[in-house]
Amino acid sequence: GFVFILLVALRVAYIYRHIVVKGKRCTSKAKLHGKTVIVTGSNTGIGKTTAIDLARRGARVILACRCKQRGEAAMEEIRRESGSSQVVFMQLDLGSLKSIRSFAESFLKSEPRLDILINNAGRTGQTEDGFGLMFGVNHLGHFLLTNLLLDRLKECAPSRIINVSSMAHNFGKIDFDCLNSHKALGLGTSFIRLLQIYCDSKLCNALFNHELAKRLRGTQVTCYTLHPGQFISELGRNTGLFLQIVLKPITTFFFKNTVQGCQTTLHCALQEGIEPLSGRYFSNCTVRDLFAKARDDAAAKKLWEISERLCGLV
Repeated sequence: GFVFILLVALRVAYIYRHIVVKGKRCTSKAKLHGKTVIVTGSNTGIGKTTAIDLARRGARVILACRCKQRGEAAMEEIRRESGSSQVVFMQLDLGSLKSIRSFAESFLKSEPRLDILINNAGRTGQTEDGFGLMFGVNHLGHFLLTNLLLDRLKECAPSRIINVSSMAHNFGKIDFDCLNSHKALGLGTSFIRLLQIYCDSKLCNALFNHELAKRLRGTQVTCYTLHPGQFISELGRNTGLFLQIVLKPITTFFFKNTVQGCQTTLHCALQEGIEPLSGRYFSNCTVRDLFAKARDDAAAKKLWEISERLCGLV
């Protein structure tokens, strides 16, 4: 009896690993010669792996990262891995409205094209402008960046905007009173509070994408949001060495590596024929339905208007 149960358990684990963890791969053979892509937070994790794939396809890839030293090191590594010299580092701190405006100004002066914008970066803490960092970086920074670059994306249409969210958005909620009074999605620094605020910021990504798609109708600029899957770099970055060693067998088996984790981003950026699905949510390279709260027209419009005000766009 025990052997049978063990065999069944191993079989289930094997199926889980091959179907859920490994997941589908982006099948697009698209070449990107002559096209320019920005990937935020591309010095590490799935952002970096996404940048390598796009560089291999011939794109000019702008690595928009906060840390100059790590960004330049990633640039050298991505150039080596991809065999492309068309990989450029440009400093961007999404936790600073001034840095975002400066980045956009430099980019628009120096780069004639923008074909794909991948809003990938994420952080925790507080921004220099006094916003809760998960709201400031995960949503507001990308909101401002996207708005500052929209005209260039329209000029280069057909073009795409990819907003990396997470299935965690399902557990999110938006406290507009807290946003208005504290410039944050929530207060408190306990693990549970931070986890909730992370989920809230991912709901912001989905609502931003929903409203953005409406505003882009008729422009040939399309936008998509996605869940990349649970992947290793997310978990291991801030844990101690001992815990990393203990967790290694678990994370290796149950979590995606960065190559597996970037497939849905690549699918949304490259897959031919998904333009009619602008505004939709993808997971495992497949379009999925969102809960009503992530496509709430009134909440999406309200979040957009508050974001405009907080960014100084109005």
